[in-house]
Amino acid sequence: MAVALGLAGAADLLSKRAVVAQLVPGERYVIVPHLLAFVTVHNGRGAMGLFGDRAVLLVALALAVLFALALTLRELLRTSPLAQTGYGLVAGGALGNVIDRALHGYVVDFISVPYFWIFNVGDAFITVGLVLLAWPALRERKSERP
Repeated sequence: MAVALGLAGAADLLSKRAVVAQLVPGERYVIVPHLLAFVTVHNGRGAMGLFGDRAVLLVALALAVLFALALTLRELLRTSPLAQTGYGLVAGGALGNVIDRALHGYVVDFISVPYFWIFNVGDAFITVGLVLLAWPALRERKSERP
């Protein structure tokens, strides 16, 4: 769990720093035409535009989630390696975004794919972590079907 948390948080912060050093806000760099581009956006809102421009509220919510994870750490360490990795990825991605919000009042988003919100590496780790956490329940539910 700690490795996933550290890697996710570091990858998020380093990727944002690299993109900010290379692109001015709004500048677009196409990686794969019509599929993937980098465009720097300063996102003062939450995921998918939720919560408006309330950076303090978003930092407080993220810190509450991280605190809840820390309180359940002993139980988390008893879970499967898959669940531990999932928790670590969620926490690392959230931590990267919390650091951005605390320092700047916004999160740097830069990954642009068609028909989707612009997001960052931390957001991707949060999503993958949640899928890893849900995976056992989804597999169990599938095996219960007649």
